[in-house]
Amino acid sequence: MTENREQFRPADHPTDHFLLTTVVGSYPKPKWLNRAEDIHADEEYDFTDEHLHEAHDDAARVITNEHERAGLDAVVDGEMRRNEMVEFFAHRIDGYEFNGPVKVWGHNYFDKPSVVDEVAYDEPWLVDEFEFTTGVADRPVKVPITGPYTLANWSFNEAYEDEEALAYDLADLVNEEVEKLVEAGARYIQIDEPALATTPDDHAIVGECLEHIVDGIDDDVRIGLHVCYGDYSRVYPEINEFPIDEFDVELCNGDYEQIEVFADGEFEPDLALGVVDAHTAEVEPVEEIKENIKRGFEVVPPEKLTVSPDCGLKLLPREIAYGKMENMVKATREIEAELDAGEIEIGYAGTAAPADD
Repeated sequence: MTENREQFRPADHPTDHFLLTTVVGSYPKPKWLNRAEDIHADEEYDFTDEHLHEAHDDAARVITNEHERAGLDAVVDGEMRRNEMVEFFAHRIDGYEFNGPVKVWGHNYFDKPSVVDEVAYDEPWLVDEFEFTTGVADRPVKVPITGPYTLANWSFNEAYEDEEALAYDLADLVNEEVEKLVEAGARYIQIDEPALATTPDDHAIVGECLEHIVDGIDDDVRIGLHVCYGDYSRVYPEINEFPIDEFDVELCNGDYEQIEVFADGEFEPDLALGVVDAHTAEVEPVEEIKENIKRGFEVVPPEKLTVSPDCGLKLLPREIAYGKMENMVKATREIEAELDAGEIEIGYAGTAAPADD
């Protein structure tokens, strides 16, 4: 599962060891972009779709460059064009319609879509923005896509016999989109399935969806799966059978209480480990992040570890999000140098040596 990660190593990488650094996806939008979106929605202003498109491009350029300035090996545009992870895609999939927001919790509302007809693929969803981002980036670009299980689970199903059948049809559409992205040059695709955290018994459906998604996709395309915080013991070791290169988990927020779930020496994919907390508005010190990175070595060797935040950072103040990324990269580069110097013993269950924390 590690063969396709070397393409993300920078040509001037200073150490023999390489821990891939990236972000999960979302990132705080510049305040002026939030204002531009509000003005665009207000009919009193002559702020056209073309104006908003330019604002999204400008924000994507700024955030992509911010990711590169922090030193990330694989960058994302921060999902500047996306308002919500299901709504964005539902607007682009034939068969969906919207009938107004529904209350989710407290005073929070979600514009939950309905599937009213058989879903179908029309125009590409993300190719234009991927091509824009690669045009402004000097580093590889990762593309996060909301997974078919979450697209089905977080929608009203008014057209299919059951949610499972809907999820499989949506998985076929995601496969079409991934094919288009690969044709455009994408080599790092992340499937986001936050719904699996709340319905872990459906892991077999998610696994089958992934089989649909990767059908016909070359092995040099890196496929990641991100699942938000939940009871991972209910999806492991089943995820070992998933056709993925990388499993992205949210463990920092839970103080790594669940790391032992995976520390049996049998973990198959690469591990993308959250090492900074996406839910706290404080920048973790480099030394603390280094200790978090070492927790990953309880599960996989360094060549199978990806370093990232726990989850998307969009709800944090932007300066905090940047500080977390910057310190995360510094911590990773220091860990790599210490690995080269033989100063860290790797203690995951596949070796005999204990961890040296």
